[in-house]
Amino acid sequence: MSPALIVALLSAAFYGTADFFGGLAARRAPALAATVVAQALGLVLVAIALPLFPAGRPSAVSALWAVGAGVTGGTGVALLYYGLRVGRMSVVAPVTAVCSITIPVLVAIGLGERPGPLGLAGIIVAVASVALISRHDDGAARPEARDRSLAIALASGMAIGAFLVCLARAGSASGLWPLLIARATSTLALAAAAGVAKVPLSVPRAALPAAVACGALDVLANALYLIATRAGPLGLVATLTSLYPASTVILARVVLRERLRPVQSLGLACAAAAIVLITSR
Repeated sequence: MSPALIVALLSAAFYGTADFFGGLAARRAPALAATVVAQALGLVLVAIALPLFPAGRPSAVSALWAVGAGVTGGTGVALLYYGLRVGRMSVVAPVTAVCSITIPVLVAIGLGERPGPLGLAGIIVAVASVALISRHDDGAARPEARDRSLAIALASGMAIGAFLVCLARAGSASGLWPLLIARATSTLALAAAAGVAKVPLSVPRAALPAAVACGALDVLANALYLIATRAGPLGLVATLTSLYPASTVILARVVLRERLRPVQSLGLACAAAAIVLITSR
């Protein structure tokens, strides 16, 4: 297994763990407020760590890609939470997840990447696995919002997929500068959205530890993803990174004792098969 693919898997693990803590924080505070606080804390951590990774300032092109990553990432997260709140979870979660894989893979192919037969099979199995892992019961979705679920999910998935592409294109040659720019952009965008929605940004003390963990782990996942895309092919790296729902589901099972639905267990098995296929090149 190449080092880039190992780093991509670590990135997925940290992304999923960050989402787990983000979910815990959102249980104790408004989801948008918890997300803004986590993003802001991540921004502070990146700013503190910036001098530890000396590098030249990014070019104008790299900075623009980083801004794009911030805008698309913030938009994708906001749409995802909105969709899960007003739409059908059984539609929003899997469609968003599948789109987040598909977009970078299509971009990678457009840029000339051609995965081998095993890599291609792994991508197909990974798409199926994420769709299965992300399946939820509908819960109490508002009837008037049901027909909007697919549109919201597609928009969210495209935004998250675009985030993965933009962050990869921003590159890691400029150290943590791309992450700093992206995180500052997403924090401001989400804070502005909270202002428009009139959501107070105060988070109860009980939610702060989870929000801090979410922000820190998300930054670490972003950094690992940048490193992986610099050393490996975007299509395969983004596919492995997009397996992050697996670690979220596993943590929910181990820590919160949540039951895995049969379809999610099948999804985890497919994720393991996808990893084997992609890393057996």
